[in-house]
Amino acid sequence: MSIDISQFHDVFFEESFEGLDAMETGLLNLDEGAADVDAINTIFRAAHSIKGGAGTFGFMAVSEFTHVMETLLDEMRNGQREVTSDSTNLLLEAVDVLREMLSAVQQKTDTDEERIADVNQRLEAMLSGEKLEVAGSVDEGTSNAATVEASPEQKIAGWEIKFQPHKHLFQTGNDPVRMLRELASLGELTSQLNDDGLPDFADLEPEDSYLSWQLTLKGNIPKEEVVEIFEWVDDDCDLVIEAIIQAPTNVEIAVAQLDKNEVGSQPVAEVQQESKPEKTAAPATPSVKAEAKKTAATPPATTSIRVGTDKIDSLINLVGELVITQSMLSQIGDNFVPDMLPQLIDGLAQLERNSREMQEAIMRIRMLPISFAFNRFPRLVHDLSDKSGKKVELKLTGEQTELDKTVMEKIGDPLVHLVRNSLDHGLETPDVRLAAGKDETGTIQLNAYHQGGNIIIEIVDDGAGLNEEKILSKAVEKGLVEVNAELSPEKIHELIFLPGFSTADEVTDISGRGVGMDVVRSNITGLGGSVEIKSKRGEGSTFTIRLPLTLAIMDGQTIRVANENYIIPLISIIETLEVKESDMKYVSAKGELYPLRDEYVPVIRLYDIFNLTPTTMDLEEGLLVIVEGEGQKVGLFIDDLLGQQQVVIKSLETNYRKVIGLSGATILGDGTVALILDVPGLMALYRDPSLAKIITNERAA
Repeated sequence: MSIDISQFHDVFFEESFEGLDAMETGLLNLDEGAADVDAINTIFRAAHSIKGGAGTFGFMAVSEFTHVMETLLDEMRNGQREVTSDSTNLLLEAVDVLREMLSAVQQKTDTDEERIADVNQRLEAMLSGEKLEVAGSVDEGTSNAATVEASPEQKIAGWEIKFQPHKHLFQTGNDPVRMLRELASLGELTSQLNDDGLPDFADLEPEDSYLSWQLTLKGNIPKEEVVEIFEWVDDDCDLVIEAIIQAPTNVEIAVAQLDKNEVGSQPVAEVQQESKPEKTAAPATPSVKAEAKKTAATPPATTSIRVGTDKIDSLINLVGELVITQSMLSQIGDNFVPDMLPQLIDGLAQLERNSREMQEAIMRIRMLPISFAFNRFPRLVHDLSDKSGKKVELKLTGEQTELDKTVMEKIGDPLVHLVRNSLDHGLETPDVRLAAGKDETGTIQLNAYHQGGNIIIEIVDDGAGLNEEKILSKAVEKGLVEVNAELSPEKIHELIFLPGFSTADEVTDISGRGVGMDVVRSNITGLGGSVEIKSKRGEGSTFTIRLPLTLAIMDGQTIRVANENYIIPLISIIETLEVKESDMKYVSAKGELYPLRDEYVPVIRLYDIFNLTPTTMDLEEGLLVIVEGEGQKVGLFIDDLLGQQQVVIKSLETNYRKVIGLSGATILGDGTVALILDVPGLMALYRDPSLAKIITNERAA
């Protein structure tokens, strides 16, 4: 019976992308000079797993490309090659290419063959450089395969192999006998068994491995074929491979000397490089086509999440409690008499408690640490700082703060925009910072923490801060603000979120096209959140994002308008007021305004918006709910407040169609449906009343 291995593809791709993230993080943390063996081993193992999995599933292009990376990493961890900025940057680019290749295989799209060949050629060119000759064994506990290279005049007559499996080798499904059999098929194999590790019979564990071998393999056999036999046990054994060097004959020495004289006094390594021009490193600057491909080849959003066993155990325990409660209520129902009423009330209270705890446990399963979103930024800052010539230190705090998976997927792009803008517009160049008395290295900090039922994400930089004069002049120049307008610093800061606004003097590939900050705000408000700015000239800026922990359940305030019930997200409500008619102000073409301390707040009558027959039109007989959205406040005139509750959000767009002013719906405890208000949408209706006709038509339909 054949097995369809395509069923394992999703797991392979998920683990491969995780491995690439681990490789990228490890490479960014490498210091120049002698290799950090533990760090290199982590990177090597990730590459090795991807190579092995790709080969198993028949993705040979991925496997062959990874093999070249693996060889380079192997030389680093064996001490044959120093870690340099050039090698690290090339390996980072190779990680990008590998990510593109895997994405293309997963999505069944074409790959950028030109870029793959370019990076592969540069990797091989780096490998063909001069190597340090190292003869020796591997540190105990590691799984390195140390080798000795022969000089051009020498011949390799075979290999001496020291193979010592770790105790748990059999438990991985591997068998040393099979490997010895494969070695024997390559050439003449002799072996010497070492049984010094065998314990007394009484202490023998049948599933443990105690033997080791000293092997001699003779023949003209490429090293790669020998290493390939042991690659599946690379992390489960101590392995040393040394070349058996055959001394050259007098004739061979004479021929080699004659060849050397013919090419003059040039070193052999230089002659080899000249005879293989295809190994020369390609220019470091990628083509436009490659850049476009790099941008497009983003791995698709994962459709699965990994859940800790503690969360699963908690959920199973709660299901058990729920079953017990259901059984108790069932017995009460079968034999109910009035005297059992207290038991029924207690059972219903227990059922409510169990349901609430189960809801919280299920929501925790969807929660992931925000480090999944933060992990992309070390690489982003590394690349942008190189491109802009700025020195930047990135600090991440609160990475274990948990957030709903859906929210995390949608907040990634806004965070990228904010970090790019902080680096490009906020941080100064080293010479400007030194002249201002600052450290030449700027700092960008990403911080996440919980506050109430929300998550707060802060992007803080110690740069120049927002230039209010320049922002205001640009806004006037673009006709976004009147010429003699007097705005507070906070209002000026809000201008950067207007569509098409940019203070960049020239367009670069980092920023300057006026696309981004308006998208940031719209994306965040679309998640039911808000973004605020605090900036001080010469000291830096702080962007604060406030988001709900989940999009599936929210805290809401139930209100009554005419004879209909609506839900206002609690996060949008500032306060609720009783209004006196004498306090109201009426402005031509602006409608009704309510003086709220030091500002005037527009009043929206919801019964007009939703085309309802009002029970009262007198402001003093109703309430005014002050809400905030997109940095602006409005007052919603309602008839009454009915209470606060957690509501399960059902999407209108998924089940019906998008309706301006409404973000969804929910089913109340009595079985009726209540619509959830979208505060930014209501503000759009206030600014453009003609949009209200859409809602009227929808209601009539």
